[in-house]
Amino acid sequence: MLTQEMNDRYTRVGPGTPTGELMRRYWHPVAAVSQMNDKWTMKVRILGEDLILYKDRSNTFGLMEPHCAHRRMNMIYGIPEENGLRCPYHGWLFDETGQCTEQPYEETEDPEARFKDNIQMKAYPVQLKAGLVFAYLGPQPAPLIPNYDVFSLEGAVREVGLGVLKCNWLQCQENSLDPVHLEWLHVEWANFIRDELGTLERDYQVRRKHAKIGFDEFEHGIIKRRYWEGGSEEDSEWKHGHPTVFPNMLRQGSSDLDSAQIFSMGPSFQIRTPVDDYTTNHWYLMSHPAQPGDPVQKNEDVPYFTVPVPILDENDQPLWDQLTANGTQDPAAWVTQGDIADRSTENLGRSDVGIILYRQQLERNIRIVEDGGDPMEVIRDPNNNPLITFETEQTHYANVTDRQGAATEVAPEN
Repeated sequence: MLTQEMNDRYTRVGPGTPTGELMRRYWHPVAAVSQMNDKWTMKVRILGEDLILYKDRSNTFGLMEPHCAHRRMNMIYGIPEENGLRCPYHGWLFDETGQCTEQPYEETEDPEARFKDNIQMKAYPVQLKAGLVFAYLGPQPAPLIPNYDVFSLEGAVREVGLGVLKCNWLQCQENSLDPVHLEWLHVEWANFIRDELGTLERDYQVRRKHAKIGFDEFEHGIIKRRYWEGGSEEDSEWKHGHPTVFPNMLRQGSSDLDSAQIFSMGPSFQIRTPVDDYTTNHWYLMSHPAQPGDPVQKNEDVPYFTVPVPILDENDQPLWDQLTANGTQDPAAWVTQGDIADRSTENLGRSDVGIILYRQQLERNIRIVEDGGDPMEVIRDPNNNPLITFETEQTHYANVTDRQGAATEVAPEN
């Protein structure tokens, strides 16, 4: 268990908090590029800050504080110009750095009366990559976005999904270090749900017991390993394992698009972006092998879809038909722990060694930031940012019907 003080240390993400300052050392997705295809501005909340994402008429994206520095009108109503966003109240214009570049009435012939150069709104740098808009909220200079295969591998077509979860980010990420839940949440409980819906005979799954689990830290995070009863350490799920990427990602799928086996996916990420202490944007960045003749996919062409989040009915009873996909069973577990799980009352067992290891990794990197250093996975030198590929378990994922049922559009946490 954790003390309440330590639980707050790991879950609070606002400015000045230990984990908030750690998270501000990384680039985070704030939107799918295609969400902006039919709009110029969009409200964004990330790490406890309310912001406005915009694109101007030159297709430059910016991310700034929501209220104009002049008379505080909300910039969600801003007018896109060739270079920047103009406040409609009095016409002040701001570029993507937050610098005021025009003050129409104030621009008199008297140079002493001009003060636009002194007007600077808070703004954060953004980059477009793999169909996502990434933002960096930390101190300058900004690091590089890691050149992960999920983001950069050629020959892939991508799609972006988002589920907005009413819970803290850590509940989602810790699940990635918990292998044993697969046989219960995604098999036994899934069978119960199918029974409730009258589909058990068609979709019944056989629960296989975990014989052994293990965890290893590696340069990008932690590798989760397991094998089932009747298996051995020669099985791919142990030998290759299943990587998490620090601080808030789960890596799935093969790096080899020609032999993608996990749920017919190539390299894919689940990214748990803290909106604030009580809300998480759960991004799915999924890739598939491009087909012959497919055009090169531009950022704005990457399709965006919303991921359903399970809710209770008006009588506070489960809506079982919302829980048939593995991708909705995990959020049901996360959200029902509460806005922020009370880890001071938990009772960890030997199946939780991965969660303990992750918390140690989290604490170690928080302390690095507190001491003024760069935490793991912060890359600054382009020479240290080649295409970063991950080896992932393959053998037992080629045919999952005896363990997890048919593949779903959103791959489950496992």
